[in-house]
Amino acid sequence: TTLDVIPRFDMAQVVFENLSFDQLEHNLEAIFGSGYSVSLFTDWQKNRATQVWIKSRLAPGGKADMPAQFYGATLAKQKLHPITGASAVNCTEQQGIPGPWYERMPHFRMNFTPSSGNELQSEYFVPRTQGYAAIRAVEELRDHITPHLFVTEFRTIAADNLWISMAYQRPSMAIHFTWKPEWPEVKEVLPLIEEKLAPFNARPHWAKLFTMQPSRLQHLYPKMPEYQALLKHHDPQAKFRNQYIDTNIFAS
Repeated sequence: TTLDVIPRFDMAQVVFENLSFDQLEHNLEAIFGSGYSVSLFTDWQKNRATQVWIKSRLAPGGKADMPAQFYGATLAKQKLHPITGASAVNCTEQQGIPGPWYERMPHFRMNFTPSSGNELQSEYFVPRTQGYAAIRAVEELRDHITPHLFVTEFRTIAADNLWISMAYQRPSMAIHFTWKPEWPEVKEVLPLIEEKLAPFNARPHWAKLFTMQPSRLQHLYPKMPEYQALLKHHDPQAKFRNQYIDTNIFAS
């Protein structure tokens, strides 16, 4: 494999407000393909994404496309934080202001507190072709979710061939939850979300909170037997194992 390495490139970020979920039924691929990186944020209320963040690569000296509307969503008139009402001072520059990629790809500025800071996180990956249906399924739980939620983000991820990747051989949509630090309540909501997402074979993010049973989790990864064998081969005495791996990778 040959990599074409460039020293840097410029990007710009444009934010729109209030995108109806109805637009995702037939325009999901176009919406998420409208930039180098696209994120939708929602509180699950009122049938809409509260914000759409579009990060686009710019040609040298180029300017960002900033239409007044984007699939019915309106161009933001000021810099916004993904959590409605929160100060945007920690966020990376928006409103089409050009800058190096490393100052636009993250949502939050380096050396500043990301998101809300004191929070819990969960994330589930579903096939991108079923992204709209999965969103609608979770939406049915909105009144259980919203009281304990800071914000949800939708993002899409290309398929890969990494055995234990959440996007293994599956172009994916991730449904991410940034929760208030209310673990007893969140712990009760997660099984409800996982039940709604079960028909889509949702894979939970390994490094975030979930309640899925190990037998179900392992079933979601076609290469899990090979992965288990690989771990046993290279670590036959289980020296580098811990309770998390014992439970989620090896428990039956």
